[in-house]
Amino acid sequence: MEPLGLVVHGKAEPFSAALRSLVNNPRYSDVCFVVGQERQEVFAHRCLLACRCNFFQRLLGTEPGPGVPSPVVLSTVPTEAFLAVLEFLYTNSVKLYRHSVAVTFGLGQLQERCVAFIEAHSQEALRTRGFLELSAAALLPLLRSDKLCVDEAELVRAARSWARVGAAVLERPVAEVAAPVVKELRLALLAPAELSALEEQNRQEPLIPVEQIVEAWKCHALRRGDEARGAPCRRRRGTLPREHHRFLDLSFK
Repeated sequence: MEPLGLVVHGKAEPFSAALRSLVNNPRYSDVCFVVGQERQEVFAHRCLLACRCNFFQRLLGTEPGPGVPSPVVLSTVPTEAFLAVLEFLYTNSVKLYRHSVAVTFGLGQLQERCVAFIEAHSQEALRTRGFLELSAAALLPLLRSDKLCVDEAELVRAARSWARVGAAVLERPVAEVAAPVVKELRLALLAPAELSALEEQNRQEPLIPVEQIVEAWKCHALRRGDEARGAPCRRRRGTLPREHHRFLDLSFK
């Protein structure tokens, strides 16, 4: 049997820095993207993108033919977000600012890290402009999380603010913008007085389907049984205690 070889590990920092120097570097690049409404050219390396990300593997397809390959146009992707994605693919780390960069390109690992950061800093994150600019696809995994350090009443207010901004930008009704995400709000965690106030506000500015509010009242009425143990009645890490929670078997998971 051949003896096992010795594995030698080099320092991670110089390796990461060397790869970071290749981000948007035309030298040795074999693929060019035209990104954003400003149509900025961004240079990259086909083999690295394809082996790191299924999205780019499908996008780039087969090997380019002879001559200069045509640029790949990504006009709907913000340049800043695209460069952050490249940095993560090249170095496995990235410094994030306002933009959501994980969902569009199917970068599950990066998305998980972003969600974990927001879970740990929930209240601060909800007050940022970046939260209001999240897409519905980016907001969904946050609202599904049990680990958000924020009370449900505050989360409902944040969701309404998010929907108002989206409605203004898209020129669509607030309820229509909110529809893909509000089903993840856990209204049964609210006290009866809070739920009544939400119901009244919902009449003035529709945000949440009436059926969802009815289901919350049903959890209050049942107080026990399988119906009171699903996600709509499960507390989050930051859920403030209320008197009725003792009827809902609300242990944190």
